Amino acid sequence: MYILRCSDDSYYVGSTRSVESRFAQHQSGRGSAYTRERLPVVLVFCEEFESVGEAYAIEKKVQGWSRAKREALIAGRFDLLPALSKRGYRPSDHLDAD
Repeated sequence: MYILRCSDDSYYVGSTRSVESRFAQHQSGRGSAYTRERLPVVLVFCEEFESVGEAYAIEKKVQGWSRAKREALIAGRFDLLPALSKRGYRPSDHLDAD
């Protein structure tokens, strides 16, 4: 599973067997219609899984996440993920913590 940051500062979440070749496809405009309109892209997160099915399931889960939750994942702030899932979350409550 991987996350790309697009030129418009949006995120694209995908999964693949080969991140290197898939990233090259995105950069060349052959990756997806979404990224083709938002080049260049930068790989900001990548995680390997035991199976394609597991990677795909995580991809779909992360696609449903808020921007704040994706950014916590990208930053490696796994401790923030549970709080970012709760109603009433306010960024000022969590992102300033070191």
